[in-house]
Amino acid sequence: MNGWVVLLWSFVAALVLIIAGIFGSLVVMGRITLFPEAVPSATPTPVETGVIDPTYSVMILNATPDEGLDAQMSDLLINKGWAAGTVFASPSDSEDFATTTVYYVNDEDELAAIGLAGVIGGAEVRQSDFYAALNDTGAKQLTVVIGLDRSTSVPETPAETPAS
Repeated sequence: MNGWVVLLWSFVAALVLIIAGIFGSLVVMGRITLFPEAVPSATPTPVETGVIDPTYSVMILNATPDEGLDAQMSDLLINKGWAAGTVFASPSDSEDFATTTVYYVNDEDELAAIGLAGVIGGAEVRQSDFYAALNDTGAKQLTVVIGLDRSTSVPETPAETPAS
């Protein structure tokens, strides 16, 4: 029985050496990393939700071919707490503005612009002083330009004429 014990221990020793050799080879080849570097976790970026501030006056310009979108948005803002005397609706000179956008002039107006964009159902928010000249009261003002993304009519495209 002594011979069988020696044979069994020989097989165990050979198996341990084979496993250690395979493991060592994998470590040397870089297939196994003994001490992996910590992967930096992504820190969540806070999303600004804005502030709903009805003390701002709001100029609404309808830059679509649909009539009445500016009045509808004006009614929406009045129903959400803006005073009727602070919401001004008007058609725009342009009817091909692509995306509804809320414009603000000063950096401190950004949160109010983001809040207004949320109230109207989502819109881009951009800083620009292009519409500042429309503000003749000197009060804090935001400008909403309604774009074709809110339009219910499909813009007409000119039909191609067949070549003769």
